[in-house]
Amino acid sequence: MPATSQKVFVGAGERVPEGGRLVVDIGEITIGIFRVDGNLYAYLNRCAHQRGPVCQGKIIPRVTEVIDSGGESHGFAFDETHLHIVCPWHGFEYDIKTGAHPGRRSARLIPVTVEEAADGIYVTV
Repeated sequence: MPATSQKVFVGAGERVPEGGRLVVDIGEITIGIFRVDGNLYAYLNRCAHQRGPVCQGKIIPRVTEVIDSGGESHGFAFDETHLHIVCPWHGFEYDIKTGAHPGRRSARLIPVTVEEAADGIYVTV
Protein backbone atom coordinates (compact mmCIF):
# COMPACT_ATOMS: atom_id res chain seq x y z
CA MET A 1 0.00 0.00 0.00
CA PRO A 2 1.17 3.55 -0.61
CA ALA A 3 2.97 5.46 2.17
CA THR A 4 0.30 8.17 2.19
CA SER A 5 -3.28 7.15 2.78
CA GLN A 6 -6.53 8.50 1.46
CA LYS A 7 -10.17 7.84 2.15
CA VAL A 8 -11.98 6.50 -0.93
CA PHE A 9 -15.74 6.27 -1.49
CA VAL A 10 -16.70 2.76 -2.67
CA GLY A 11 -20.48 2.94 -2.83
CA ALA A 12 -23.79 3.07 -1.03
CA GLY A 13 -24.23 1.04 2.14
CA GLU A 14 -26.84 -1.18 0.46
CA ARG A 15 -24.10 -2.57 -1.78
CA VAL A 16 -22.95 -4.71 1.15
CA PRO A 17 -25.95 -6.67 2.48
CA GLU A 18 -25.91 -8.48 5.82
CA GLY A 19 -23.82 -11.64 5.39
CA GLY A 20 -22.64 -10.41 2.00
CA ARG A 21 -19.67 -8.73 0.38
CA LEU A 22 -18.49 -6.15 -2.09
CA VAL A 23 -15.15 -6.56 -3.90
CA VAL A 24 -13.70 -3.34 -5.31
CA ASP A 25 -10.58 -2.36 -7.22
CA ILE A 26 -8.88 0.83 -6.08
CA GLY A 27 -5.87 1.60 -8.20
CA GLU A 28 -3.69 -1.50 -8.16
CA ILE A 29 -5.27 -3.15 -5.12
CA THR A 30 -8.44 -5.17 -4.65
CA ILE A 31 -10.37 -5.00 -1.39
CA GLY A 32 -13.18 -7.18 -0.06
CA ILE A 33 -15.76 -5.55 2.21
CA PHE A 34 -18.07 -7.74 4.30
CA ARG A 35 -21.05 -7.02 6.57
CA VAL A 36 -21.52 -9.30 9.60
CA ASP A 37 -23.87 -8.48 12.49
CA GLY A 38 -24.34 -5.01 11.01
CA ASN A 39 -20.61 -4.19 11.08
CA LEU A 40 -18.28 -3.76 8.12
CA TYR A 41 -14.94 -5.57 7.80
CA ALA A 42 -12.49 -5.04 4.93
CA TYR A 43 -9.38 -6.91 3.82
CA LEU A 44 -6.92 -6.92 0.96
CA ASN A 45 -8.01 -9.58 -1.51
CA ARG A 46 -4.88 -11.62 -0.84
CA CYS A 47 -4.83 -14.97 0.93
CA ALA A 48 -2.04 -15.41 3.49
CA HIS A 49 -1.37 -18.89 2.09
CA GLN A 50 -0.42 -18.19 -1.55
CA ARG A 51 -1.90 -14.76 -2.28
CA GLY A 52 -5.08 -16.12 -3.89
CA PRO A 53 -8.24 -13.99 -4.32
CA VAL A 54 -9.63 -14.87 -0.88
CA CYS A 55 -12.33 -12.18 -0.77
CA GLN A 56 -13.98 -13.74 -3.81
CA GLY A 57 -14.32 -17.11 -2.12
CA LYS A 58 -17.34 -18.78 -0.60
CA ILE A 59 -18.83 -17.31 2.60
CA ILE A 60 -19.78 -20.13 4.98
CA PRO A 61 -20.59 -20.57 8.67
CA ARG A 62 -17.78 -21.93 10.82
CA VAL A 63 -17.79 -25.73 11.09
CA THR A 64 -17.54 -27.08 14.63
CA GLU A 65 -17.36 -30.59 16.02
CA VAL A 66 -20.25 -31.57 18.30
CA ILE A 67 -18.78 -33.24 21.41
CA ASP A 68 -20.87 -34.40 24.35
CA SER A 69 -19.90 -34.05 28.03
CA GLY A 70 -18.19 -37.45 27.89
CA GLY A 71 -15.91 -36.35 25.07
CA GLU A 72 -17.63 -38.38 22.37
CA SER A 73 -17.94 -36.81 18.93
CA HIS A 74 -21.37 -36.59 17.31
CA GLY A 75 -20.30 -35.20 13.98
CA PHE A 76 -20.08 -31.65 12.76
CA ALA A 77 -22.40 -28.65 12.73
CA PHE A 78 -22.42 -25.20 11.21
CA ASP A 79 -22.02 -22.33 13.69
CA GLU A 80 -24.12 -19.61 12.04
CA THR A 81 -22.81 -17.00 14.52
CA HIS A 82 -19.33 -17.04 12.95
CA LEU A 83 -19.04 -16.46 9.21
CA HIS A 84 -15.86 -17.47 7.41
CA ILE A 85 -14.50 -16.71 3.97
CA VAL A 86 -12.82 -19.58 2.09
CA CYS A 87 -10.09 -18.90 -0.46
CA PRO A 88 -11.08 -20.44 -3.81
CA TRP A 89 -7.50 -21.52 -4.58
CA HIS A 90 -6.66 -23.92 -1.74
CA GLY A 91 -9.49 -23.68 0.80
CA PHE A 92 -7.73 -21.59 3.45
CA GLU A 93 -10.47 -20.29 5.71
CA TYR A 94 -10.63 -17.05 7.71
CA ASP A 95 -12.99 -15.60 10.30
CA ILE A 96 -14.55 -12.53 8.69
CA LYS A 97 -14.63 -10.57 11.96
CA THR A 98 -10.97 -11.13 12.84
CA GLY A 99 -9.27 -12.04 9.55
CA ALA A 100 -7.60 -14.96 11.36
CA HIS A 101 -7.30 -18.52 10.13
CA PRO A 102 -9.05 -20.71 12.74
CA GLY A 103 -6.24 -23.25 13.05
CA ARG A 104 -3.15 -21.17 12.29
CA ARG A 105 -3.29 -17.80 14.06
CA SER A 106 -0.17 -16.61 12.22
CA ALA A 107 -2.14 -16.80 8.94
CA ARG A 108 -4.16 -13.61 8.82
CA LEU A 109 -5.77 -11.41 6.22
CA ILE A 110 -4.49 -7.85 5.90
CA PRO A 111 -7.17 -5.51 7.26
CA VAL A 112 -8.22 -2.29 5.55
CA THR A 113 -9.85 0.57 7.44
CA VAL A 114 -13.52 0.78 6.45
CA GLU A 115 -16.29 3.05 7.68
CA GLU A 116 -19.88 3.74 6.83
CA ALA A 117 -21.18 7.30 6.69
CA ALA A 118 -24.62 8.65 5.83
CA ASP A 119 -23.67 8.85 2.15
CA GLY A 120 -22.02 5.41 1.88
CA ILE A 121 -18.96 3.29 2.51
CA TYR A 122 -15.35 4.53 2.57
CA VAL A 123 -12.07 2.63 2.78
CA THR A 124 -8.69 4.10 3.61
CA VAL A 125 -5.92 3.03 1.26
